[in-house]
Amino acid sequence: MKTSIATVSISGDFEEKLAAIAAAGFDGIEIFENDFLAFDGSPREAGQLVRDSGLEITLFQPFRDFEGMPEPQRSRTFDRAERKFDLMGELGADLVLICSNISPLSLGGIDRAAADFAELGERAAKRGIRIGYEALAWGRHVSDHRDAWEIVRRADHPNVGLILDSFHTLGKGLSPESIRSIPGDRIFFVQLADAPKVDMDLFHWSRHYRNMPGEGDLDVTGFMRAVCATGYDGVVSLEIFNDQFRGGSPRTIAVDGHRSLLYLMDQVKRAEPGIAIQVPDMPARVKASGIEFIEFAADEGEAEDLAAMLRRLGFRRAGRHIAKDVMLWRQGGINIVINTEREGFAHSSYLVHGTTVCDIGLKVEDAGATVERAKALGATPFEQPVGPGELKIPAIRGVGGGLIHFLDGKSDLARVWEIEFKPEVDEAAAGDVGLTAIDHIAQTMNYEEMLTWLLFYTSIFETRKTPMVDVVDPAGLVRSQAIENAEGSLRITLNGAENSRTLAGHFISESFGSAVQHIAFRTDDIFETAESLRKTGFVPLAISPNYYDDLEARFGLAPDLLDRLKKANILYDRDDRGEYFQLYSPNYGDGFFFEIVERRNGCAGYGAANAQFRITAQKRALSTGVTAASV
Repeated sequence: MKTSIATVSISGDFEEKLAAIAAAGFDGIEIFENDFLAFDGSPREAGQLVRDSGLEITLFQPFRDFEGMPEPQRSRTFDRAERKFDLMGELGADLVLICSNISPLSLGGIDRAAADFAELGERAAKRGIRIGYEALAWGRHVSDHRDAWEIVRRADHPNVGLILDSFHTLGKGLSPESIRSIPGDRIFFVQLADAPKVDMDLFHWSRHYRNMPGEGDLDVTGFMRAVCATGYDGVVSLEIFNDQFRGGSPRTIAVDGHRSLLYLMDQVKRAEPGIAIQVPDMPARVKASGIEFIEFAADEGEAEDLAAMLRRLGFRRAGRHIAKDVMLWRQGGINIVINTEREGFAHSSYLVHGTTVCDIGLKVEDAGATVERAKALGATPFEQPVGPGELKIPAIRGVGGGLIHFLDGKSDLARVWEIEFKPEVDEAAAGDVGLTAIDHIAQTMNYEEMLTWLLFYTSIFETRKTPMVDVVDPAGLVRSQAIENAEGSLRITLNGAENSRTLAGHFISESFGSAVQHIAFRTDDIFETAESLRKTGFVPLAISPNYYDDLEARFGLAPDLLDRLKKANILYDRDDRGEYFQLYSPNYGDGFFFEIVERRNGCAGYGAANAQFRITAQKRALSTGVTAASV
């Protein structure tokens, strides 16, 4: 199958769009008429520009309000069509989309519409042009692909076929299963779009909130499985109307679009093994079982501050790299690396972002297969020279240009700490405080990046996305969505900031880009951990007493539990499965922080209801200069 995208899906002028679409790896484009009309050149020049870009014109669209018109409007529609055919001839396009009529003048009747298409098919055939008919979900008389197919069937002309659009079927709540009965050679074109499930007028929803397959909540995979079952092997295209995409980077959106199509077709191929479908071979989505390590880039002075904070959190220095200025800190199953090398990726990251998380190590089933799949889906691989005795650990670029390394149990990668680090005894260690694992990491980014990284994680790894929630910051909303594996051993939250006044936005501004803003450690008993932390000299983020008064009213907690929470500055939440406890460190630098959590009875939440109170406390600390270093 060939891949295509409508020019309306991305921002930029016509030439910018073509460059982005070609660079992303698409085979062709749908020319949306408005993009052509804004182009300062002839139709012939526009068509040549497309071909010079290595693309083909897969569709010209839209042609509106055609079928079922009374006279004299009917004659005028045929005249309009002839002029479009002239234009298409100069462009070098041979397929036009005609969407179902929405004019109040249009007359109903399947036979009337079929007769119009049969006549138009004759005219188109003389020009070597094909006509595709699409049912708009808000069409006046035809709003269902089944009715559109019946019109095409009755028109019975080889130059008249059906165009299917996933949004117009799924957005209206129609089952795609009826598509399976349509002959594949009568389907001329397939357009795909996903969308978040919202209660909204269909037209407004379609024109402003579509997104790439896999980024929304519609069953686009089920739709495409039904299409492929017909034997269709033509173009698969994206038609995305999205206000955010129109203001975003055309190259980023194009790459996301191509990734979404490859991911979708890979899913279809695995779900329907009997279907002949052309998609690049790639390993299946990778099972990731958790985070093996977090690496910070720092200079020597800031590394000492970070090390002091880790000691107060109960970590001990456990190893020194055999050849580099890299230290390993440990507690329970948590590995924290501090890299102060003066060359290499970590140093470059420090020069740009300051002290920050520059690398995440994920435990996966097969490290090599992970990179292979990631590359097939357009991710950027990463390599740098390795020295004697060092392992070559597979890696790709991730959020904010940071790295994601992969370790598995199939090779020496499982022994990286034994091979690359010399053990050390940390005489200054304060002692274990009961932290057992990394519960989750939170990556903060501009809101318009969220869908990109959501698709990145869910297409490469065997993970699921949770519903998006609004995190209330006194200066505005921050959108948050989690990526999780089925076991809950890998959790990554994506937090999208829309302005620099929020704590998340301030962090992005100060760190010059998207990055990990906080790391949450898990404990089995947060009250014991809090008591142990008190003995190490750790001072938690101070929470307003008013929060605890409200907590009592909301949850009806026992007085002794409420008193323990208040004394330790622990926040509380619960869901239908269990309870969630949170304890925060002071800010480190301009908004980075650590969190300690306890989940009871399988609680799956992240304490979103507490975010406003935590953020207010953090901002108060920033304004008064209270940081991890000062306490």
